[in-house]
Amino acid sequence: MKREKLERLEKIARKNGVHHIDGNSVLIVDHEKIRRNYRAFTEALPRVQPYFAVKANSLPEIVKTIYDLGGSFDVASYPEFLLVHRMIKDLTPEERRDFIWEKIIYAHPVKKKGTLKKLNKYKPLTTFDNFAEIGKIKQYAPNAGLVLRLWSPNTGSTVELSNKFGVDSGEAVDLIAVAIDSGLQVEGVSFHVGSQCNNFSNYVQALEFAYKVFNEAEARGYVVGFSREQRKRLVDIGGGFPVKYSRKDKKFEELAKLLNTETDRLFPSDEFEIIAEPGRCMVATAATLICEVIGKAIKHGKACYYIDDGVYHTFSGQIFDHIQYPVRALKKGHTEICTVFGRTCDGFDVISQNAQLPPLELGDLVYAEHIGAYTNASSTHFNGFPPAKIVHINK
Repeated sequence: MKREKLERLEKIARKNGVHHIDGNSVLIVDHEKIRRNYRAFTEALPRVQPYFAVKANSLPEIVKTIYDLGGSFDVASYPEFLLVHRMIKDLTPEERRDFIWEKIIYAHPVKKKGTLKKLNKYKPLTTFDNFAEIGKIKQYAPNAGLVLRLWSPNTGSTVELSNKFGVDSGEAVDLIAVAIDSGLQVEGVSFHVGSQCNNFSNYVQALEFAYKVFNEAEARGYVVGFSREQRKRLVDIGGGFPVKYSRKDKKFEELAKLLNTETDRLFPSDEFEIIAEPGRCMVATAATLICEVIGKAIKHGKACYYIDDGVYHTFSGQIFDHIQYPVRALKKGHTEICTVFGRTCDGFDVISQNAQLPPLELGDLVYAEHIGAYTNASSTHFNGFPPAKIVHINK
């Protein structure tokens, strides 16, 4: 990070009490970066309508920024749905209906009966991947539009999802048939290649699976596609779009070229609508965490520092999302390998055992970049410690 920007963020963190005797770590969210990420996505994939995966970072301020950009939303719980729905509370009933139909997908293949019952009046799009779900939807949300979640390879992705969701392509049309024969409307298919995908062939194989499912359904006499105002058939290519956390991560621009070629080859634009569920690539690079050194020690000849955050808080992404966030010092100096601990009394709360830091003193500040996705979203109040203070800039 450039020194000028780092000094600006340090000033913001200090203004918000990071150095105070009772202060806390500060997570700074830059909304201009979110806007740039959104524009980069839509420019690289002009056919693809991005549905922001709210679970990546569900801060209402972030949802509002995406909404103001004209964005759509992937929600996976009823509270997430209501979070987005609050953005449209001032629209007319017809405008709200159209927004829900056109800009929200409830992309969780397994839902509680009560959730389906509450969703039914909104007539949303929702995913499914098993026969039991069809029965629940038929009973509790018959007005919903269905999107079949297909299994796809997740090889080379940091977080695997195919172990939990997705029907095998050989059984897919049987599910479509049962749903349509039950009087439900199947609007299209979806897949997810796994989060932070660095193996782009996953997308190619998944698109081929989707193509075959459409063809087999048509051959068996089942029409898959929108009944609403004659809209096109839907192909939801999910998420997984990689972020350059390190040099080993592939570039999103390379993936975009591949996706443009494959979607045009398999799914003509006059027949198919392509959507995606980007989360990480919208918000990961938009946040920087600044923490204070609250303790120090030498253990077995190695410098150890304790900071006012940890794996139960913003660094929770290292556990649940399997992403490492290097801790760096704001001060300059010759670095050495050291250990960085979180502030809780749990021995599991280890942020890094090979951080490269200069000698630090109590009250010095450290920071972590690209920490905006799947981090504060899974932060807790474990051990009585509150999550980081969140500060929004460039809203």
